[in-house]
Formats: sequence, structure tokens, C-alpha cells
Amino acid sequence: MSLTATDSAICVEHVTKNYGTFTAVDALSFEVYGGEIFAMLGPNGAGKTTTLRMILDILRPDTGTITVLGGPISEKTKDHIGYLPEERGLYRNAPVLDVLVYLGQLKGMSRQDAQKRALEMLEYVELGEHAKSKVSELSKGMQQKVQIIATILHRPDLVIIDEPLSGLDPVNTQLIKDLLFEMNAEGVTIVMSTHQMHQIEAMADRLLMIDHGHQVLYGAVDDVRQRFAENAVIVEGEGDWSALAGVSSVEQNDNGRSVLLRLADGVTPDMIMETLAVSDAYHIRRYELAVPSLNEIFIKVAVSGNGQNGG
Repeated sequence: MSLTATDSAICVEHVTKNYGTFTAVDALSFEVYGGEIFAMLGPNGAGKTTTLRMILDILRPDTGTITVLGGPISEKTKDHIGYLPEERGLYRNAPVLDVLVYLGQLKGMSRQDAQKRALEMLEYVELGEHAKSKVSELSKGMQQKVQIIATILHRPDLVIIDEPLSGLDPVNTQLIKDLLFEMNAEGVTIVMSTHQMHQIEAMADRLLMIDHGHQVLYGAVDDVRQRFAENAVIVEGEGDWSALAGVSSVEQNDNGRSVLLRLADGVTPDMIMETLAVSDAYHIRRYELAVPSLNEIFIKVAVSGNGQNGG
């Protein structure tokens, strides 16, 4: 089952889920394109996990429709999906290889194929020597890597992962990121739910932020950041920035090396760059638009509810 960017891997349309009088997800709509890395984010209790469980048919929506890999989810569809839930679950007293082979067989793999693939993946994540170790004997980070292997062992077309990099040190974080990028390059669609905003900036093509079950941000990561950009630039170098024509105020950045120049109404970053290019009074080592990080946007939106939806 091969999906392209013109195909819909997941389509959620006007979905609502209530728990008694509490509405966890409220008329939510969004789409995940084939072959992309898509991030879901939001404050705790925003409805992310409920949404993922409805996509996977663990929960049923009260209203609305969901299609996965081209149609309503079925047992056959589930064989093409890998899911890493928020609540991890491995058989702690069984050897790592036995656990992986068993889980692979549940997804339709032969025992021989599951064992071969599991050994290859354990070597990839540098756990080859622990194949016969019990899960309980592994560190938290090692167990996380085993969980990820279990999620992708059967070569799914769609991977849904909740906090995939939780508990990993920087070296293993990069290892798993490389693995996910390799899978994505082969056409695998990846949906990840995470609170690690810097990882979304580094990995995701598009994102959805929900709060109180509602969509508050939706679109390409770069586009979302641009929509929250101020009319300001960040510069590093030497010169009297307050004397620069078109600059309304100057603020020192936290790193102590660069400054934030807020521009007057009607003044654009291109105009400031042109001025600097012909002036001998300034020496520039760095010049960039003042685009906020996703973490800054997340805090702003979560606190104020000031979302800006987009396509």
C-alpha cells in the first residue's frame, strides 16, 4: 500500500467525542497527507490521545467520520499501521527477541521473517547484544528503543507514535530520528504526538495544535511560524542600532550576542538590509527575520487561546 502526497493517509471530518457531559474532542477536522511527517500538539488534556484512539478505532466518535489509508479502518487496515501508545507495554519477564517475534507474528509476519527483521533492527539501534536479555533488565531508554522496533517491525505504511523520543539521551534521540527519517524517505507516513517543540521544528512537515478539543493551529510548520512573526529582525554585529533609520526599538537578546530590532510601521526587513548593505557604520555577522519558535507560539496560544488557523 503506497501513498503519495496527493493521497490522504488520515482524514478526520467534524469528529466529536463526549465522555458524559465532558467534550474531549469538538467538531475536529484535519487531514494527514501520504508520505509526510505530521505532528499533533496541545496542552495536557487537549484531546490528542482521544483523537489518536479514534483514528485507530480504539474509541468510536459520537459524530463525524474518519478514514484511514483510503477508507474506514478495518482489521486489514490495522496490519498496515504501527502504533506506539503513550502507555508503554512490553512483557517484562520475557527475552527481548521473543517479545518482538511474538508481536511481529500478531501483525501477520512469519516467525522466521519476524526474527530476521527483529535482529536487524536491534543491531540498528545498538541493542544486538541484548536480544536474549529480559526486557526488565534493560534501562528505560533501551526499553523505549525496543518499543519503537515493535511499532515498525512489520514495515507499516502508517506509523502513529506518542512521545517517540521520551527517555532517550541525545545520541539515541538522533539515532531514532534518523530511523524515522529513513522510513519517511521510503514513503511511510508518520504521525507523532509530542511536547518536544524543537523536535517538531526539526522533523515535521505540518502540524495540528488542539486545545479543549478544538483546532487552534493547523498547517505547514514554516507557515505557522511565519504567521506569528513580528515586524522585527535579529542582527549580530557592531554599530549603533538605535540610530538606524526605520528601527523603532532595540532589545538585547538572551544570548548577549545579538539584538532584536523592532521596525517602524511601513518599514520592511528588506529595507533595513538595503540600508545596512551600503553603510560603513555597521558590521553584520548575522541577519534574520524574528520568527518565533514553536515553543513560544505554543505558550502564547495555550495561554491566550489566540490561534490562527491555516491550511
